[in-house]
Amino acid sequence: MIVGIDYYTHIGSLSGCVNDAHSVKAVLERHSDGTLNFAAPQVLTATSPAKSVLKRDLKDAVRQLFADDVEIALLYFAGHGYIEDTGGFLCASDCETGDDGVALSEIMTIANASRAKNKVIILDSCHSGIAGNSALTRGLAEISDGVTILTASTADQYALEVPGGGAGVFTSLFVDALSGAAANLVGEITPGSVYAHIDQSLGPWAQRPVFKTNVKTFVSLRKSEPPIILGDLQALTRHFPAPDHNFCLDPSFEPERSADQLEDPSIPPPDPLNTAIFKILQGYVRVNLVRPVGAPHMWHAAMQSKSCELTVLGQHYWNLVNKGLI
Repeated sequence: MIVGIDYYTHIGSLSGCVNDAHSVKAVLERHSDGTLNFAAPQVLTATSPAKSVLKRDLKDAVRQLFADDVEIALLYFAGHGYIEDTGGFLCASDCETGDDGVALSEIMTIANASRAKNKVIILDSCHSGIAGNSALTRGLAEISDGVTILTASTADQYALEVPGGGAGVFTSLFVDALSGAAANLVGEITPGSVYAHIDQSLGPWAQRPVFKTNVKTFVSLRKSEPPIILGDLQALTRHFPAPDHNFCLDPSFEPERSADQLEDPSIPPPDPLNTAIFKILQGYVRVNLVRPVGAPHMWHAAMQSKSCELTVLGQHYWNLVNKGLI
């Protein structure tokens, strides 16, 4: 369920939340290859007195979202947030004081009790970082198994719009992450990688995103086009029999050479089999899985008969392939 509220009857209206909601819907609805992801998500938007989102409707929709035994139940909210000594609230269009909104404690009670295997709550609202916090113990979060919370700011901060308005800073980064910026080498985008992307994109003095989770393994929120062909990635263990293996190169791996090198009889000509392997190795270099040894580039490594080796990231993916996890 995706909620974006710009129109408020009694408190100041906003300008970018509905845009944010539509952006999130567009990126979540399908994977990058066009296949369905979250099919036909429910979208609640408030743009005018005739089209508003009332508290009772918002709360009922949250109950409905978390009612079923599904793989993933995802709630996204963009709108006003409110905090006081009794906790935090999401403000519906008919809120007058803020504390008459939907209490985050109520949303967490519904989500914690849900039969859904994965409950993902994403909030782009002021003070949203209080979501999931214990009412009794400061600094302690109380979330059940399978719950993940990602918020735009801490409990003490405001959620900001990008300069010029029209979109939230947090949601803009969230959409970028889902569009592929947070994808791993097989194209999967998880809540953890989304948080890492947003966290790295905001400076220490900007609003700070908050991430809380109680999961055994991250669920994929979306699949983007991977930066490397899956078959090439799975071939890591074939080209590198061990994670510390040095792959020896020579000029026969490099298809390009200068005119002088073409006339040099001491330099062997390109070998089609080796150049095909070299193309795969260069693909590994582009995604930081492999680096040349003792040479600035792979071209030099080949022409100078040096070698290449797995990076630390390459050794990590080598282990995943070796264990049959990719």
